[in-house]
Amino acid sequence: MLVTLCVIAYNEERFLPRLFSDIEQQTYEHEKIELVLVNNGSDDRTRNIMEQFARESDFFAVRIIDHEKSNQAAGWNTALLHTRGNIIIKIDAHAKIPENFVASNVEVILSGEYVCGGGRPNIPVSKTGWDKTLLAAEECMFGGNVAKYRNRQKRKQYINSIFNGAYRREVFARVGGFNEALGRTEDNEFHYRIVNAGYKICCSPDIVSYQYIRSNLRKMIVQKFSNGFWIGMTVKTFPKCLSKFYFVPLAFVLSLIVCTMLCFCGIPLFLTLLLTCYAAFDLYITFNAFKRKDRRKHFILLPFIFPLLHISYGIGTLAGLIHFPIRKDRLNKAKRKIKQVKMYYLGN
Repeated sequence: MLVTLCVIAYNEERFLPRLFSDIEQQTYEHEKIELVLVNNGSDDRTRNIMEQFARESDFFAVRIIDHEKSNQAAGWNTALLHTRGNIIIKIDAHAKIPENFVASNVEVILSGEYVCGGGRPNIPVSKTGWDKTLLAAEECMFGGNVAKYRNRQKRKQYINSIFNGAYRREVFARVGGFNEALGRTEDNEFHYRIVNAGYKICCSPDIVSYQYIRSNLRKMIVQKFSNGFWIGMTVKTFPKCLSKFYFVPLAFVLSLIVCTMLCFCGIPLFLTLLLTCYAAFDLYITFNAFKRKDRRKHFILLPFIFPLLHISYGIGTLAGLIHFPIRKDRLNKAKRKIKQVKMYYLGN
C-alpha cells in the first residue's frame, strides 16, 4: 500500500535534517513511501536540504513543491493536491518520529480505521536546564497540556483531534481540504468536519510521535499569543470546533482586569483572592515539577513562566475576539480551496 508523507516547511533548516533522518530510518518499505515536501516561501537553506534529501533517498518518489509564503492550511492543501498514496500522513516539521511510525499507522488503518494517530509528547531541542524548564512548563496541564493526544496513550480511544494524523484517501474525497482562512486552528476545524462526516479519529497506543518545543521563552510567549489570537478569531466563525478549555486563559485575564478595576474602586478583596488562589496553584504545580526525574534548578523559575504564558494566551484570545471578523471573501476563497481538494480526490 502506497503511503504519502506530507511535510510543510518555512525556514526549517535547523529541524529538517533531524526529521529527514527519522524518515530515512522508517521500517516500512521505502519503495511504498512517497514524500511531498512543500517549501513554504523559505529564505534559508530549507529548499537545498530538501533537494539533497531527494537526491540521496530511495523512496518511491520525493516531490518538492515551492509555494509562496502562507499559513499552514494553505501549505497542507498544496501538498494534498500532489499526493498519490492510499494513506496520507501529515508530519509537522518540528516533529520527531520513531522508526516504526509509518508502519504503525498503516497497521492501524488496515485494521479498519479511517483516521488515526497517537500520543504526541513534547521534547526539548537540547538537554540544557533551560530547555528542560520550558519543557516542564509546556507539559503540565497548568502550562496548557490539556488535549488528550499530547501525551503517550495507554489504551486505544477515539478523540476529536490528532497530531501528525494519518488519513485514508477517501476521507479527503468526503470532507475536502483545510480551511485557509484560519491561522492556527485549521486542524481543529478540519477534524470537526471529519467527525461530523461520520468518521472516528482513533488515537492508538501503538503510535507515537514527538514535537520539539520552542527553546526560547520569547518565542514561546509569541506562540501562545498567536494560538490565543486564532482561538478568538475562530470562535466568531467556527465556534463548535473549539473546546471550552481553550478559553481558560481568557477567563483568567478578564478576571484579572475586573478584579483590578474593583481594587482601584476601593474593593481589593477579589483581586487578593484571585492572586492568592493563582499563586497557590502555581506553587503547587512547581512543587510537583521538582518531583520529575529530569528536574533542574531552573525549575525555580516556573512560577514566573506560567503567568507569562497564561496572560499572553489570554490577551491573544481577547485580541482575536476584538479584531475584525474574518473577511467574507477570505471565507469564500477558503471554501473554494476545500472543494478543490475534495474534487481532486474524487477524481483520483
